[in-house]
Amino acid sequence: MPEMLGSSPSMTALLDPSHPSPAMTSPRQKPTPRPSSAFLTVDPEKEGKQVGFLMIPHSPHDDAWGATRIPVAIIKNGSGPTAILEGGNHGDEYEGPIAICDLIRDLDPGRVQGRLILMPANNVHAVIAGQRTSTVDGLNFNRTFPGDPRGTITQQISAFVSDHILPLGDAFLDLHSGGSSLDIIPSAIVEPTDDPQLHKRNVAAVQAFDAPMTVVIANLGEPRTATATACRQGLVTVGTEMAGAGTVTLDALKICRRGVANVLDHLGIVRRDKPEPRRGDGQVLELPGTAAYVYATADGIFEPFHANGEKVSAGQPAGKIHCTWDPTRPPETLHYAADGILYGRRQPGRVRPGNCCLIVVAPYRGVLS
Repeated sequence: MPEMLGSSPSMTALLDPSHPSPAMTSPRQKPTPRPSSAFLTVDPEKEGKQVGFLMIPHSPHDDAWGATRIPVAIIKNGSGPTAILEGGNHGDEYEGPIAICDLIRDLDPGRVQGRLILMPANNVHAVIAGQRTSTVDGLNFNRTFPGDPRGTITQQISAFVSDHILPLGDAFLDLHSGGSSLDIIPSAIVEPTDDPQLHKRNVAAVQAFDAPMTVVIANLGEPRTATATACRQGLVTVGTEMAGAGTVTLDALKICRRGVANVLDHLGIVRRDKPEPRRGDGQVLELPGTAAYVYATADGIFEPFHANGEKVSAGQPAGKIHCTWDPTRPPETLHYAADGILYGRRQPGRVRPGNCCLIVVAPYRGVLS
């Protein structure tokens, strides 16, 4: 059986809103900023609410001295922790950016104790196009960290976030969904870290989000993500996956809005008027390495055999790939490589070899406290 956070006294203390914010308990070594031409039109140290831009100067054919503008809002009131909220890391993931824009428009600065740095469209060219990767340089923003201030537009954005935004923060919320190609059970994500104390604080903050699932995702050790970079810099880090399938899912949007409010309350930055009853069951799951993934092995149309949330077993048939333009060819059957719960399914039915068709989660085998 997976461990339950509610059964651990140390976790209970960490999740108690009256407990001092865990985000502020250890000093951090901040990176030395690299030379950059990028700049902010807002002042992070100014009290009140400001809405402006991160400006990335560039010089394309039709705009010799132009700039890419990434929206940034800062809400600051008195002393307290700083939380950075990122949306639009991928341009086809919508619930997080909507929740962040709600805060920018509606949050009274008087309710803030500390500072919020709100960035709803960091991969802005991809956001405008409604696609995962940038239309300018074709890069996946979440595989460019810590970036390059002398690189392409996407690399310059991630470099500025790494060098100038993350060092301002105590906590980082990176709000994703499954995008156009995956439909994922709404979940809050723990980014693994080698620091046991930071891991404990991350788990507590992710559990405070109170999504239907809590999942530890290591991305097979990938170091170039925003959350991996935030953890290396010592920030309490919360990720999400909010459904996807290329649309806004109503239930996932409610979960995201509520979860963001829960985490900000947990951090002591924006207190709720009254405590929210917990809805999650405390179960912590993980992607069990490469066995989590079921990849297409042929060109065709994928027929899944199970719905998200169903229990599955290693060796069990997972689905078939049909070649409908060659009806004499028998379908190719795919199989699960791990026991667990079906966590995500490919959303387009059309597949090619190497496409991720299914994702399985299993009980977390690591240490929580």
